[in-house]
Amino acid sequence: LLILIIISMERVDKLRKEHTISYEDFTGLMKEDNPKIVYYLYKSAQEVAAEIFHKKIYIRGLIEFSNHCKNNCYYCGLRRDNASADRYRMTPGDIITCVDEGYKLGFRTFVLQSGEDVFFTDDRMCQVISGVHKLHPDCAITLSVGERSFDSYKRFKEAGASRYLLRHETADKCHYDKLHPKDMSYENRMQCLKDLKSLGYQVGCGFMVGSPEQTRDNLYQDISYIIESKPQMVGIGPFIPHSATPFALKQSGTLETTLRLLAIIRLIDPNILLPATTSLATLTEDGRKRGILAGANVVMPNLTPRLYREKYALYDKKLASGAEAAEGLELLKNELEDIGYDIIVGRGDYPGFEG
Repeated sequence: LLILIIISMERVDKLRKEHTISYEDFTGLMKEDNPKIVYYLYKSAQEVAAEIFHKKIYIRGLIEFSNHCKNNCYYCGLRRDNASADRYRMTPGDIITCVDEGYKLGFRTFVLQSGEDVFFTDDRMCQVISGVHKLHPDCAITLSVGERSFDSYKRFKEAGASRYLLRHETADKCHYDKLHPKDMSYENRMQCLKDLKSLGYQVGCGFMVGSPEQTRDNLYQDISYIIESKPQMVGIGPFIPHSATPFALKQSGTLETTLRLLAIIRLIDPNILLPATTSLATLTEDGRKRGILAGANVVMPNLTPRLYREKYALYDKKLASGAEAAEGLELLKNELEDIGYDIIVGRGDYPGFEG
């Protein structure tokens, strides 16, 4: 038993030192059932994050400005064919007002997120981006509006956006095709991420943990993709089904698997911007805290107007109040202080990144 413990600890130490992981070591850590080794993995990720970020947690103001979507992804409550969705769409002026309110609360990064809404053409998106940038040039604008053309991404960058979140969802084409309809393309998703990188964005990719038919091999492919593509941000969270999708009866992903992957990603890149996602907090009450204690260093409170929040339902029972909401910042602050962390006000760029 002692020999097995030493081997497992050496796997963690090797990952921490080399920032890469073999299939054998990855499989060993994901299958590990010794609580001491699991604790050692999380503790190592905590320490690495603290060396860079000093137990400070970046906050991002999340504005979910439209729940219209042209796509029909099998897992998402915003999918085009969900006739029960109560659709909404904020105006450019409403979005800028939300940013102003967030700025007063202390946010210096704003995440503008929506479904792939054809109403928001490049011109309309640029109107929003440039409006925010002119009013608050000291802030970072992060976009999460899905797949667009190279020229669209270029225009958004020139208008003032500096970051872009686009989950790759899975690094395996066969698995991608099981999660998406035929009119969506794995190749295009990956090309979009390459385009964003080439344009100088701080790029965020990510995937659902425990999505239907996902295997441990798929997860290793995701980790390998992160090692190879070197994103500045990675957003992962447990898959949680939505009742109005083809995956309504599928099992949720687990907290434990998500936490192990967070820790591994932190050890792969000590500088990575790694959120403790809303889905973690939705899955279990202490999910956000446990994510931070496994190496996460970003939280994204919701700035979306209250009348819209519950309508942006990617999955069932998505949290949008309390410490998950912008007006609950004091609750969030107290929650983080309980585990020895503080909120930091600032843009929170990837260390050394100029874009």
